[in-house]
Amino acid sequence: MRITDRVYLVGSGSSGFSLTFHSDSHVYLIDGGKGLALVDAGTGPGMSEILENVRSHGFTPGDIGHLFLTHLHADHAGGSAGFRALLPNMQVLVSRDVAHVLAKGDEKAICLDLGKKAGYYEPDYRFEPCPVDVELVDGQVTRVGELAVRAIHTPGHCAGHMCFAMEEGGKTILFSGDNLFFGGKILLQPLPDCDLQAHLRSIEKLAGLGVDVFLPGHGSVSLKEGQRHIDEAMGWMQRGLVPPSLL
Repeated sequence: MRITDRVYLVGSGSSGFSLTFHSDSHVYLIDGGKGLALVDAGTGPGMSEILENVRSHGFTPGDIGHLFLTHLHADHAGGSAGFRALLPNMQVLVSRDVAHVLAKGDEKAICLDLGKKAGYYEPDYRFEPCPVDVELVDGQVTRVGELAVRAIHTPGHCAGHMCFAMEEGGKTILFSGDNLFFGGKILLQPLPDCDLQAHLRSIEKLAGLGVDVFLPGHGSVSLKEGQRHIDEAMGWMQRGLVPPSLL
């Protein structure tokens, strides 16, 4: 599914557009002209469908040089090891705060046991360890061909969460992961590393971005006036309230 001239939706589960495996987050493909990148990897079982969607848009999966991970919950990062094995030219990029978790495949740290109890993942599902090539810090810029992708440290939904921003054709595109959703909604979960105060501070960091295209990790996307979703969340906060929950 083409989103903009340079961004495609190539993966999405039942909480989105049902393109691939049911528990996949949105998976975006960035076309840098002289290189490709993925934003998030889905859960893993839908990997072949994601790559087929990449091919259907006329791209060669072997040209994918970067995998940007917004965070390490299994629906976003579970496919990392599989993609890295299939795509030897691809670098995996994740927050420095949680790089060791991905490298070890630490299921306890990403609360996979709780996800299974809640029925989000099959009982025999495994989160495979994956080497990390780049440990990202706030503000770090990575070139994807002709485009520059900037990491924004936005913990709160979980530890080590990153949003990614880039400019395309005079427009600001934000990949917000699970930091913020359509309508200014958030997703708080009873997990040890979910931190409301950190989450609210992270939303405040996005207030001046001037986002045009808003691309969250689940649900609806926004092709113009994307800043309004951040503004809606800020409006709740300015009234002394927590933004409404996605679920």
